[in-house]
Amino acid sequence: MEQKTILNGHNKQEYPPMHTAEHLLNATMVRTFGCPRSRNAHIERKKSKCDYLLPSCPTPEQIQNIEDSVNEAIKRNLPVNTEFVTYDEAKELVDLSKLPADACRMLRIVRIGNYDACACIGLHVENTSEIGTFKIISYDYNEDEKTLRIRFKLIGNK
Repeated sequence: MEQKTILNGHNKQEYPPMHTAEHLLNATMVRTFGCPRSRNAHIERKKSKCDYLLPSCPTPEQIQNIEDSVNEAIKRNLPVNTEFVTYDEAKELVDLSKLPADACRMLRIVRIGNYDACACIGLHVENTSEIGTFKIISYDYNEDEKTLRIRFKLIGNK
């Protein structure tokens, strides 16, 4: 008898290209600055935003590098796959610090090629070729909270 995995309920239906782009942005920020994944995100079809804890504001060149790096990952036509693992297996693979206390003991890990892996119950594209072009439309840095907010959109996505 085959057992079906049931995930926690999800309160929102993300736009898959934008949500997948958020994963790539998170991976890029972690790789570039060694910071945690976004501490706050608002993902919508037209434009989105993510907040990152950083000790100082990135330079305009670093912001451009973030955009370029995300677009390079998109252009690699990376497959987006999911796998189900136990909580104990997942904590060896990905950061679970943002997981809610009532999360299932069986987790879905979303992998974007070898670029990113994280626990997620949202909707994603099957391949990064479906995302389009990632564009940072603005950013600002809150010195008191040591938080960078990046606002972005997708251009030419399917």
